[in-house]
Formats: sequence, C-alpha cells, structure tokens
Amino acid sequence: MSTVAANAPGVAGSGLADVAASEASLRRFLHGLPGVDQVGLEARAATLGTRSIKTAAKAYAIDLAISMIDLTTLEGADTVGKVRALCTKGRTPDPTDPTTPRVAAICVYPDMVATAKAALRGTDIQVASVATAFPAGRAALPVKLADTADAVAAGADEIDMVIDRGAFLSGRYLDVFNEIVAVKEACKRPDGSYAHLKVIFETGELQTYDNVRRVSWLAMLAGADFIKTSTGKVAVNATPPVTLLMLEAVRDFRAQTGVQVGVKPAGGIKTTKDAMKYLVMVNETLGDDWLTPHWFRFGASSLLNDLLMQRQKLTTGRYSGPDYVTVD
Repeated sequence: MSTVAANAPGVAGSGLADVAASEASLRRFLHGLPGVDQVGLEARAATLGTRSIKTAAKAYAIDLAISMIDLTTLEGADTVGKVRALCTKGRTPDPTDPTTPRVAAICVYPDMVATAKAALRGTDIQVASVATAFPAGRAALPVKLADTADAVAAGADEIDMVIDRGAFLSGRYLDVFNEIVAVKEACKRPDGSYAHLKVIFETGELQTYDNVRRVSWLAMLAGADFIKTSTGKVAVNATPPVTLLMLEAVRDFRAQTGVQVGVKPAGGIKTTKDAMKYLVMVNETLGDDWLTPHWFRFGASSLLNDLLMQRQKLTTGRYSGPDYVTVD
C-alpha cells in the first residue's frame, strides 16, 4: 500500500515508512502535525510580499520567473493549432529578443500531448498533462489510471493529477494516499523511468490551513514529485499564505526524510509583481536549492505576457504595452 513512499530515498530510515500502514496510523500522523498559526502565517506572507527588488536583481528574477512557467491551455475549445502556437510561444517567448529564456513546460490535456511533444522536439521544454479526470477528479480509479497511462504513453514528461477532495474532507486519508500511489505507478514508462507527478490539492476547497498542511504531507509520503495548489478552475486558487505553508511543508519534509519535493502555485498569478512575491517567499523559506525550474513552477498563462512587457521595459527603457506580445 505504501510502496512508493517507503522506497523513496530517505523515507525508509526516517521513521515514516509505516505511517500509511493503516487508516488509523495515517490519521494519527496527519492530525499530530503542528497546528497552523493562521495569524502568524498570514502576517509572514504579507511581510515577505513587501520586500523590494532592485533593478539588477529584478532583471534576474524576471528571467528566472519566465523559466519557471508552465505555460498552460486547458480549455474545451483547445485545438491543435492553438497548442502548436502556445508551444511556439514557449520556445520563443519574445521573438525580438533571442536572449529571453524558454518556459519550463507546456501544460495541456492528454489528447494534446502528442501535438505538444512534436512541436517541442529538439528543446528541453517539458510536456505536462493534466490527468485523473481533471479538474473535478470525479471518476472511478481505473478511469483515472487509464487517463494517466494514456498521457504518459503519448509522451508526457509530467502528470498533474487532482486529489479526491471529497475523500480527503471526509477523512478517508488512506484512500487519497493509495490513489496517489496508484497514479504514481501509472506514470511508469516502459524503460522503468517515471513521468514526474504533480499532485494538485485545490486548496480553495480544503477549508483550513491545517488541511493544507496535512494534505501536503500526505502527498509527499505517497510519492509526489511536486505539490500544487490549484487547478485554476475554481474561485480561490493560489494565495501567498497557502503557498508559504506548502513551502514550509517541503522544507520540513526534506529535513526529516532527505527527499526534496517541488512546489507549484497555480491560478491567479498574473503580474510580475505577483511573481516576485512568490520568488521572495521561496528564497526566504527554502533558499537557492528550490530556486530552479526543477523545483519551483508557476502554473500560469497570462503571467508570461506581463513578465515579457516588464523585461522589455528594463531592456529598452520603454514600456511596450500588451500589443507588443502575442495573445494566448
């Protein structure tokens, strides 16, 4: 039941290998985590959001943020042409400036993975695919596993799964744990390697900060490579306090197990100013180890345009405006 977690480097020797041996033991562990100080958490997030970044550091931060973006289209009206155009933008975000970094990944539905993979051939841009009946996650487990396996077979480098929020909020923690373990196994390729698994919590539906802390640990114990705030499809998506709480969770998890896990805030991050606040949080909470696209991502679409406009302003001294960047 807990094979993935137990086999993760460092977990077996950390005293956590048997945490998911039963519903009772998993509940005992998750409810034994320290309660979240809501006032302290929100105050800390607000304080970090006031830090100013000077011009030289801002130029570096903008390029870093661009390189961390999962450029995303997840609409029912997505077409092959739209996905190819998005891949072109990911490869060359600013055609007038070849020094502009490429994005980290293109995120699409499973049926568009092959299209994105072909359009990105010859680059190191990853193809991420949502799966497991995204965004609601309301499907039987065999359907979710088939959804995942189809995306991996089509060439997905990363899978963004959604947890069963109903099961979690009902206290069926072991069901959620086992589903993550099963999806992780469905990420396995014929050569024995795995597509990276990002586990989406939909934090806007989890009601309390304590639940966010618990689900973060649950997902990491089950083998998540990344923990992700949101689908971007509900009213409340990524927020600074929730993201800070998840950053603290991955910090504490590595301290206890030796296993490093990435973090991806998604939804509602639209401006360069927003992105800077999140990068400051990562730097202050986790340090340089997480300040790379391998360990931190932005789930965004409109954010890239604002970063490009701010980059052009720093480079040329003029503010170009939205007409000078491509419309997604």
